[in-house]
Amino acid sequence: MNETLVVMVRGIIGFFTLLLLTRILGKQQISQLTFFDYILGITIGSIAASLTTDLTTRAFPHWIGLIVWVILGLLLQGITLKWRRGSKFLDGEPTIVIMNGRIMDKALKKMRYRVADLLEELREKGIFDLNEVEYAVLETNGKLSVLKKAANQPITPKDLNLSVPYKGISTELIYDGVVIDENIKAVNRDRAWLEAELKKRYINHPSQVFLALLDPNGQLFIDKYSDNQKNIIDIGDYPGPN
Repeated sequence: MNETLVVMVRGIIGFFTLLLLTRILGKQQISQLTFFDYILGITIGSIAASLTTDLTTRAFPHWIGLIVWVILGLLLQGITLKWRRGSKFLDGEPTIVIMNGRIMDKALKKMRYRVADLLEELREKGIFDLNEVEYAVLETNGKLSVLKKAANQPITPKDLNLSVPYKGISTELIYDGVVIDENIKAVNRDRAWLEAELKKRYINHPSQVFLALLDPNGQLFIDKYSDNQKNIIDIGDYPGPN
């Protein structure tokens, strides 16, 4: 019973410590995850797990180790932000693996990157023909950026000199049955307008609405709790237990 209590207390301490420290590290751990960032995240998580379950040692050394790793991570982030050469050394540089439609085999060998891996990355981007590719760059986080040849790029309204309506971010007016009055005011509407729009769709009360969004063009999207879908499509292939 005492061990269970100790694990619970140390788990709570480790959880909130890890939450605080990851917030301090910032979103770079997710949005710009390099290989070293990946290893750093695993190590920090491992130390937090040891802090919780390793009852053979005191919690304090684990907690100090956790803080030290986070401080070093912050230090490296500062170096990569302020010092260009340091950034190149720590994070590496993007590498061109296809140039002018030609595979740079020497660059692939230098990075120990297989052609099979390159083809797989291209297929994941919907490219099955290498003749479509003008440039391909392997980024420092391992992702592949591709520039198709001009003849294979999709035609945009700009290419056809067509004007298209502005597409912005929709505003939430109702979320989980609750009306967000601040957002209604922000889009220069009021409750009376919203209730009138709901009645047009035979909705008597906002509590019947799961989500309501208003886009910049004034189009209202409403999703009710009761979808009344008769033939629900299941894309899974597991029929479930008999």
